[in-house]
Amino acid sequence: MIEKILIANRGEIALRVLRACKEMGIKTVAVHSTADANLKHVLLADESVCIGPAPSSESYLNIPAIISAAEITDAEAIHPGYGFLSENADFAERVEESGFIFMGPKAETIRIMGDKVSAIRAMKAAGVPTVPGSGGPLSDDEEANKQLAKEIGYPIIIKASGGGGGRGMRVVHTESNLIKSIQLTKSEAGSFFGNPEVYMEKFLETPRHIEIQVLADGLGNAIHLGERDCSMQRRHQKVVEEAPAPGITEEQRNRIGQACVNACIEIGYRGAGTFEFLYENGEFYFIEMNTRLQVEHPVTEQVTGVDLVKAQIEIAMGKPLSIKQEDIIIRGHAIECRINAENPSNNFIPSPGKIERLHLAGGIGVRWDSHIYTGYPVPPHYDSMIGKLICYGPDRTSAVARMDTALDELIIQGIETNIRMQREIMNDFGFCEGEQNIHYLEHRLEHLV
Repeated sequence: MIEKILIANRGEIALRVLRACKEMGIKTVAVHSTADANLKHVLLADESVCIGPAPSSESYLNIPAIISAAEITDAEAIHPGYGFLSENADFAERVEESGFIFMGPKAETIRIMGDKVSAIRAMKAAGVPTVPGSGGPLSDDEEANKQLAKEIGYPIIIKASGGGGGRGMRVVHTESNLIKSIQLTKSEAGSFFGNPEVYMEKFLETPRHIEIQVLADGLGNAIHLGERDCSMQRRHQKVVEEAPAPGITEEQRNRIGQACVNACIEIGYRGAGTFEFLYENGEFYFIEMNTRLQVEHPVTEQVTGVDLVKAQIEIAMGKPLSIKQEDIIIRGHAIECRINAENPSNNFIPSPGKIERLHLAGGIGVRWDSHIYTGYPVPPHYDSMIGKLICYGPDRTSAVARMDTALDELIIQGIETNIRMQREIMNDFGFCEGEQNIHYLEHRLEHLV
């Protein structure tokens, strides 16, 4: 048994982990920056440690400070949540070397899947379908790169091997722009990610973003928990997520899900993870794997009844998976809207400040994952997401209607939020018909805000 867990994160995910720990009878340690002493999970944790000033580089990304906090509080394990250090292989390695349990995959697994080129190679070897492309980093041979692009077929996209967050990508429609685009992406990749390697893939025109949730115990057992559709995006950032994905058949789910399960077993995966795909014309194309819990994990929990955080903790204890694939039954439909402290009418600029009034939505099938409360000062130092509204219904139509009602009930005053924009999405004909793709929201934004 693990008796005490340090939560190396902040905000709603830290509170989510704390709640799971409390239900399992596990003591918690909250770490926080000087700007976050009043966070809800800090106030509720058994112990708390300040690990540095407001900038995340000096607190939530400060590996020595986090490990020291675990040492002085006698924590046995560290849960990284998502973001910050959750996919940092060096952090996972340091945690294990310091004698603590890292609640995630092994460091070597994070390294393999964190580099997009090595991840694609690993998935190809495991039989997971990938986007037609270079299959490895591009060389400096300009003629060879031109020939490769011609064979793949324009448009193509140049991607940074170590990229993420929408950076390090460039679409190329003609050969005349190819070499310059490769050079620019290499330069950007070196600056942002410290790795100038880039690779080439076929650019899919109107794909959907479909992802498969998996759990694996590192003991040879793995399952998938169905798929999510995360196609409603702005600047490559997810805005609305749902499960199951509209239009995906049970046969497709089982086929791609089993491929992901096989890959988990092949690479010795441990913990919760997500395989992300582009989906177009009935085909799935692997793009990356997130070796952590996802922001949108609640929609999977709602339709499967599986507590993913508790499963993570049990896996970290060395227990084999307690559920089998045949136990996973998808029931109903769930939608999640990310609620951000930002102003959609003014180029989505962040809106930090004090929450003067908060009225939460309620009713059957309504879930609110958030750390905010009346009087809480939203700091300017971190991501603008302040909550996640999740609605569940027996089918997609009822889930959308329930979300529309819940958004109407949700009141957050004192700061700007994207609540009105989310209501517009719930009433958008294309979204209601399940016609979204990864470019859909960008094209509709001028009408939605």
